[in-house]
Amino acid sequence: MKEKKEYTDDLPGRMYTFFCSYADIGAPSFSKFARAAGYTLAELMSFRERKEFMRACEECSEIRRDYLIDQALAKKQDASMTKFILSSEFGMGEPREQDDGGRLEVHLEVIG
Repeated sequence: MKEKKEYTDDLPGRMYTFFCSYADIGAPSFSKFARAAGYTLAELMSFRERKEFMRACEECSEIRRDYLIDQALAKKQDASMTKFILSSEFGMGEPREQDDGGRLEVHLEVIG
């Protein structure tokens, strides 16, 4: 049975560096960092109660978001896949709720 790894004070910095310097195929992710650092994803996410680690997670999420957008803009990644990932992970691109109960109002003016 694998022994659970403990939190170390350098973990937030190592994760931040991993996300900033990511140059492999795909996009940086918490699961990729966890495997590279010798943790399971569940172990890594259990450290989110620590303030410094949580700040690093938030920053790494923003780095991942920017990475995905930049890859799509440079046409290195499919834009529709990027939109799907961003909408599922960050809630971006989702339709807004309409205040009018979903009605569509069209005004038509006939000239001439």
